[in-house]
Amino acid sequence: MTEPERAPRLPPAWFIRVAWRVHRGLYRLSGGRFLWLPTNKRGWGALRLTTTGRTSGQERSVILGYLEDGPRLVLLAMNGWIEGHPAWWLNLEAQPDAVVRLDGQAPRPVRARTVVGPERERLWKVWTAVNPTLDAYAATRTTVTPVVLLEPR
Repeated sequence: MTEPERAPRLPPAWFIRVAWRVHRGLYRLSGGRFLWLPTNKRGWGALRLTTTGRTSGQERSVILGYLEDGPRLVLLAMNGWIEGHPAWWLNLEAQPDAVVRLDGQAPRPVRARTVVGPERERLWKVWTAVNPTLDAYAATRTTVTPVVLLEPR
């Protein structure tokens, strides 16, 4: 393989899970200020998504990277690039209504949907412009990474 085609090396799944726990802890300790940047700072931003648990019915929150597409927010339903879909996406499939919190903004209600066809391709290209290694990471999974739109409701 040439260098651009080389599959990226992923850390072990346990490390990815620990990293997400640390990330959530930093969010809690800083009141949402640490690692919390809007999209204009680095091309993508971080948001807090609150979903309804598909089996528990309880609120579940996660911090995710996003891109803006007009008033809509674009997410990738990856699971740290390991197999399977993340719990937050499974929750949104069961109940698409959620709440997002962005830096310095009031919480806002959104409705999630999977993007398909030409719209998915367009938004995937927007993500790859921000993160050129995206295709290589996606190739490490056997499942297609869903592109998710959060639309205002």
